[in-house]
Amino acid sequence: MYRKLFIPGPTEVREDVRKAMDFPMFGHRMPETSELMDQTVTKLQKVLFTDNFIIIGTCSGTGLMEAAVRNCVKKKALHSVCGAFGNRWASISKSCNKEFEVLEYEWGKGISPGDIDEKLKTGEFDTVFITHNETSTGVMNPLKEVAEVVSKYPDVILCVDAVSSMAGAEIRVDDWDIDYVVASSQKCFALPPGLAVASVSEKAMQRSTEVEDKGYYFDFLAYKKYWDKAKQPSITAALNLIAALNYQLDKIVNKEGIENRFKRHAEMASIVQNWARENFALFADENNLSPTVTCIDNTKGISIKNLNEELSKRGAFLSNGYGNLKEKTFRIAHMGDLTVEEIEWLLGEIEDIIG
Repeated sequence: MYRKLFIPGPTEVREDVRKAMDFPMFGHRMPETSELMDQTVTKLQKVLFTDNFIIIGTCSGTGLMEAAVRNCVKKKALHSVCGAFGNRWASISKSCNKEFEVLEYEWGKGISPGDIDEKLKTGEFDTVFITHNETSTGVMNPLKEVAEVVSKYPDVILCVDAVSSMAGAEIRVDDWDIDYVVASSQKCFALPPGLAVASVSEKAMQRSTEVEDKGYYFDFLAYKKYWDKAKQPSITAALNLIAALNYQLDKIVNKEGIENRFKRHAEMASIVQNWARENFALFADENNLSPTVTCIDNTKGISIKNLNEELSKRGAFLSNGYGNLKEKTFRIAHMGDLTVEEIEWLLGEIEDIIG
């Protein structure tokens, strides 16, 4: 049964994007791959407003989150955590045997740049990790302001999880001095799962040369070696997904326009947020609302499971609360290629179901 997805990943994938993956296969060491990668990387740099080196990895976003830990943490990491996915990054540091500290916030609240500044004044940390958009709570953290703080410490690397915000919210990598930012294909890019992309600064690349025991698959230097040699991936890549990304980026950059895409996401978010205020309540702090996913406090105590069962009959699906927030909250994603009209249709269906 087809259901339009209003969940924070995987998101709705349009038919023309799916068709972009249907082509005769070529080898990952052939000229066709070099041309495809070159086109795709150039467009990604435009989306991120950067000239930095770009990694396209055949993995989930979690894979390139682990790459950041393995390549960037030499001394000690500071993880800012305000939800499930910030906590995941800290768990990765633990599994990689890195020394780290967690700066933790109540779920639904945003991260304070001032708190990060106080931690960095100690000189203990060489890497800061921040979740730009916390999918579990509908919080968008003040990335620009955090980056301003970190930039005062030239020996500190800033790593950003933008898995559910990249291509849906503004991220000016070069202007904001962001060393590393990662995202997945199945969120705002509106592609199938299976790819992750990251922008890597020269400072982060230099740090990689200084760190030992990085493993094999996620070594920044391996990615860079093969790119410099022939603009190709370091290992066999999911070329059909990269072709779909290239196609989708052409639509984002050259047809819709990246600024218009940001505006559309903001407009959809405003509609959902206003509806939530009128009918339920917002879970996230009003000062840190996400433009790509809204977490709604289930003040009416309805069964989210039953709501989704009814929505499924009508061709839609949304997300229950994450982890301990299951049934206490529910989440509506307004990201990717969804439209204002589709969002308004969903809200109307919900109102009709709950009465």
